[in-house]
Amino acid sequence: MTTTTRLAVTRRTRLAALAAALLVTAGAAGSAAASGAEPEAGSAARTGQATFAAHQGAPREAAALTGKANLDRPGHEITFGFDAHLAPGVGPEEAKGTFTVRHRFPDAPQAQWANVKVDCLVTGGKLAIVSGTVQDSNIKGQRGKRVGITVDDRPGGDRLGYSWLLDGTVKEQPRGLRKCLGSVPIEKVDAKTGDFEVLPLELP
Repeated sequence: MTTTTRLAVTRRTRLAALAAALLVTAGAAGSAAASGAEPEAGSAARTGQATFAAHQGAPREAAALTGKANLDRPGHEITFGFDAHLAPGVGPEEAKGTFTVRHRFPDAPQAQWANVKVDCLVTGGKLAIVSGTVQDSNIKGQRGKRVGITVDDRPGGDRLGYSWLLDGTVKEQPRGLRKCLGSVPIEKVDAKTGDFEVLPLELP
C-alpha cells in the first residue's frame, strides 16, 4: 500500500469515527429530551413559560391583613404591624404570617414589644380579626401567650382593638385566649403614620 493510499484510509477511518461519535451524542440528547432532562437553555425557557403561566393563573388569596401604623393616643407611641395571609381552600386556623406590637409609655425609658406568629385570621368586609402566639418579647413571661387583634379598615380612618383591653396590658392578659378572638376596635389609628389593609374573606 502506498503512502497516499494509507493517508486516504486514515482520513476515512477518522471521519467514520467522528460520524459515529456525533450519532451517539445526538442519540443521548434525544433520550435526555424524552426523559425531561433537557439542556440548560431548554430548561430555562421551559421554566420561564411555567412561571409566566403560574402568574397568569395564580389564585387570589382567601384573606389578608397587612400594613403598619401608630395608634392616635397622645403621649404614647403604640405601633402595630401586620403581615397575615390565608391561602385559598383552607380554614382560618391555617393562616400564616406575623404581627408586631410596640408600646412606649409616657416617660418610659424604653418600649415594650412583642413579635407574634399568626395562628388564625378571619375577615368580613373590611373588618379583620387575627390572633397568634408571642414568639419573642422583652416583657417577661409572655412567650407562648396568645393575643388577638381586631382591625376595622374604614375609609374615614382605621380603628383597632386588642384582646387585653380589659386587662390593661399584654402582661396582665390571662393565658388561654381562643383563636381569632379580639375586641371592639376602640382605638383610632393615626393616618399620618400608616394604614392597614384588609382583604375580605373569599368563600369557595
